[in-house]
Amino acid sequence: MTGVIVHEWLEPHGGAEKVVEELAAIFPDAPIKALWNAAPERFTSDRVSETWMSRTPLRNHKGIAVPLMPVTWRHLGKSDAEWILCSSHLFAHHARFSGPARSAAKYVYAYTPARYIWNPELDRRGASLAVRAASVPLKAIDRRRAQEPHAIAAISNFVRGRIKESWGRDSTVIYPPVDVEGFISPSDELSERDQKILDSLPDTFVLGASRFIPYKRLDLVIDMGIAADLDVVLAGDGPSLGDLQHKASEHPGRVTFVKHPSHALLRALYIRSLFYMFPPIEDFGIMPVEAMATGTPVVASAIGGASETVQHGTTGVLLEGFSPAELREAAQTVVTMDSAACVSRAWDFDRSSFAKEIRAWVGS
Repeated sequence: MTGVIVHEWLEPHGGAEKVVEELAAIFPDAPIKALWNAAPERFTSDRVSETWMSRTPLRNHKGIAVPLMPVTWRHLGKSDAEWILCSSHLFAHHARFSGPARSAAKYVYAYTPARYIWNPELDRRGASLAVRAASVPLKAIDRRRAQEPHAIAAISNFVRGRIKESWGRDSTVIYPPVDVEGFISPSDELSERDQKILDSLPDTFVLGASRFIPYKRLDLVIDMGIAADLDVVLAGDGPSLGDLQHKASEHPGRVTFVKHPSHALLRALYIRSLFYMFPPIEDFGIMPVEAMATGTPVVASAIGGASETVQHGTTGVLLEGFSPAELREAAQTVVTMDSAACVSRAWDFDRSSFAKEIRAWVGS
């Protein structure tokens, strides 16, 4: 059977784009349709087709483009596809083709119902005037069109609950793919620069790594270090860097920043750390699985996707609160976790598991 993969838009970086790459590898003959393609290096030029939005400034102003996306997805042109696989975190699941594909079975792999309109408190882009004005009619349209898919898969039980609440649909949980093999048996080595950075770090430390943005809550990693009397390494970069540096300055010599770590250096940081701390409430959260793949236990929030990957008391500690006493106790507990158990758990989320589940689901 021939099919087509639909995705919101393609970016140079992003977890959803990694999923699309996996879907494209699982279904190598399926073309890809996106609103626009800002990452032409990801796929051959003849595989990705774009919509009219790609030729306008709207591609650089997603908040303004949101109200126009639903109607755009309904006019994708003719296709002979026998199935449609939508990778959706906004409105890609609205996709409709003309021709034989008009009646094709539609499968939706949902990262979340559109946070812009359903949970604006979780996404600042939902605060724009255009989105706020359009949110009421968009909710009605979105819920109605969410009834069209033959089947919906959610990236976690956490998201499955939001799908039920927003769309009134049940869904299957298929966790996103993580390159576990790449962290267990890496093909890349540390560069001379990376090795110097690694050698300059404290012998023991707690690691926080992600984009430096407010909702990632990396300030709590610093709080963990102070509460547990541990050095802290924060790896990444982003607009919250200044705020984090200011907080770190209150504790001289305890916090080290590693900006833009390579894949090889990130792996080395996971391995060197006593544990990885992941405070945000995420829909899934790939980095805790990466940490476990290196044998490193995790401290994470008991709310959100990480609570489904980290096994409390076996591969990490899940926290209801982040008081100094709770942080200190978590640090004392997590360092007793068995590294082999962490690796074993990570394998449950490997790319091979994802491919097997997706193949079984599409066509079910």
